[in-house]
Amino acid sequence: MRKLFFVYFVLLLAAAVVHGEDGAYIGVNIGTAMSSVPAPTQITTLLRSQNIRHVRLYDADPAMLAALSNTGIRVIVSVPNEQLLAIGNSNATAANWVARNVAAHFPAVNITAIAVGSEVLSAQPNAAPLLMPAMRYLQNALVAAALDRYIKISTPHSSSIILDSFPPSQAFFNRSLDSVLVPMLKFLQSTGSPLMLNVYPYYDYMRSNGVIPLDYALFRPLPANKEAVDANTLLHYTNVFDAVVDAAYFAMAYLNVTNVPVMVTETGWPHKGDPSSEPDATSDNADTYNSNLIRHVMNSTGTPKHPRVAVPTYIYELYDEDTRPGSTSEKYWGLFDMNGVPAYTLHLTGSGVLLANDTTNQTYCVAREGADPKMLQAALDWACGPGKVDCSVLMQGQPCYDPDTVEAHATYAFNAYYHGMGMGSGTCYFSGVAVVTTTDPSHGSCVYGGKNGTSLMNGTSLAPSSNSTEGGSGAHREFGDVSSLVRIVSAALLFSALLLL
Repeated sequence: MRKLFFVYFVLLLAAAVVHGEDGAYIGVNIGTAMSSVPAPTQITTLLRSQNIRHVRLYDADPAMLAALSNTGIRVIVSVPNEQLLAIGNSNATAANWVARNVAAHFPAVNITAIAVGSEVLSAQPNAAPLLMPAMRYLQNALVAAALDRYIKISTPHSSSIILDSFPPSQAFFNRSLDSVLVPMLKFLQSTGSPLMLNVYPYYDYMRSNGVIPLDYALFRPLPANKEAVDANTLLHYTNVFDAVVDAAYFAMAYLNVTNVPVMVTETGWPHKGDPSSEPDATSDNADTYNSNLIRHVMNSTGTPKHPRVAVPTYIYELYDEDTRPGSTSEKYWGLFDMNGVPAYTLHLTGSGVLLANDTTNQTYCVAREGADPKMLQAALDWACGPGKVDCSVLMQGQPCYDPDTVEAHATYAFNAYYHGMGMGSGTCYFSGVAVVTTTDPSHGSCVYGGKNGTSLMNGTSLAPSSNSTEGGSGAHREFGDVSSLVRIVSAALLFSALLLL
């Protein structure tokens, strides 16, 4: 019987930076499309045990809000799309919604924003004319309740409303949406609210047919000649996330709006999918994406257009949702299963405060089954050379000589490097011929570094973590129109290569 192995979830959040709404922070979305939804008290217990201080709800469930009371957790509540008709047509209905779902709970529940609908302009375009009236009526209600200084109003958008998103400097919003977007941006500007944006590099990568490199989608370090360059600004982009966020900034500037910050309300990577059609929906890629995302956001790296400007970001999502329709991966975006068991490891070594018991020393890096022997040999040579791994135990007569195969020897070297680098994200990659596992590959007297193991490194100068042998849910997410992104990224990559000639 196949055994499922789980290791405890670890997240990065520095307590010192979560106090200011304008600072860098990571939040988590909480969906409930599950056959067995945890009780609200169970959810808040999990949040507190992981020190998750920011959450987004897809509704304003009173039981969930009661459980969040007096926890200090910052909460975004939402107006579901199906409620837009009533609220967008009635100031009184909006006032009643705020009284019942916000004022009745504030300040015991630290509500910081109201998300009005979810991807309305792309998922339910017929409701678009009601979006701005709903936002204005809700704002009126907040003002009347003297809550407008504490709570902001915005609406999450799919990134598909941005056309020609690469290069970012040429991005613009779908002009057919101007009648809604122009007044909306003015509203956000006047109220000091953010533009809420859902950013899914996974879908951009899947739809690109190989034009977008996997490393570029996963925040893995790229050599300079593989970075995407905006030919108009000469800004270098090393990941899809930054490129999409900057595309939003440039699209707003095209409409003469330059002081509305971007908040990413959804992003993430599925940890499981259909092997035949979704081969990159894996635990290793989910670990890499979310670990690198958290580090990127929490370091206040910002984007090439706005360096050191924080981009508050919410991971999609807290739990796997097993009743969500669609492809296999739709059910597996969670950091935990519905029982609160971590779905996979997040590697955040050296990035700050860890939010849970760190059991990542129970994982190992091994040669990927079926990997090209020549690539394995090249990776083995690199690990035992520039990678500074002590490979003396692989010599004839030594404990790990047998079995004398390139796969076995590469597994030992890969694992030694992986643990010597603190199991950091991207250090079990080796140009795609290595994979993380929870199965201890030790055999006989050959003991691998891992649980209670050693790093097995023979030097203090460690190689870069790039580790290369060459040097809401259903309606909350959609693929979006990435054809222009796909078309132009290849040109940008070519341009970046030409710059180096």
